[in-house]
Amino acid sequence: MDPREFPTKGNLMLAKNSLALAHQGYDLMDKKRNILLRELMDLINEAKDIQEQIDTTFTRAYACLQRANIEHGISKVSELAYTVPIEDSIKLQSRSIMGTAIPHVKYDPTPTKMTFAFSSTHESIDVARDAFREVKELTIKLSVVENAAYRLASNIKKTQKRANALKNITIPQYNHLVKTITNALEEKEREEFTRLKVIKKRQAG
Repeated sequence: MDPREFPTKGNLMLAKNSLALAHQGYDLMDKKRNILLRELMDLINEAKDIQEQIDTTFTRAYACLQRANIEHGISKVSELAYTVPIEDSIKLQSRSIMGTAIPHVKYDPTPTKMTFAFSSTHESIDVARDAFREVKELTIKLSVVENAAYRLASNIKKTQKRANALKNITIPQYNHLVKTITNALEEKEREEFTRLKVIKKRQAG
């Protein structure tokens, strides 16, 4: 028999304290799960909006690229594309939501300097460049939102498991322990009361 199950008032107090802590833990896990779920739903809606913007912007960007290809020729457009500098302003940081590390990207949206002459290109090149820059910015936003949503979903799953363990295993165990010790102590008190009554009766007789 587990020493913690011995029917003593000390063990009863410990069991009640453990039960109270288990209830508090469950309440905290439940609140955390609800907060994370709200955050996740917001992120899902945000991701949906960004994805719609990306689809629209991609369609426009490729239409602009097609026009540029027609006006300049594919080889000329490819040549100009190689002059665009590599993006190096993206910095990855993180913030915390209820203990979950959420990625946060710092990005400098300042347009890059012109890498080709106005005199040698048509407006379609500038329009295509601007459209694809917008696609890049939206893609960065979407990657952050989707990554954050994935991490939140993973944490929600862990939180749900802990909450279920407290609700379905820990709390019932301590409820049973409190009830068992209480019943045993009450039985001992009844036995003691009966024994005292018998002793007093004999003494009176």
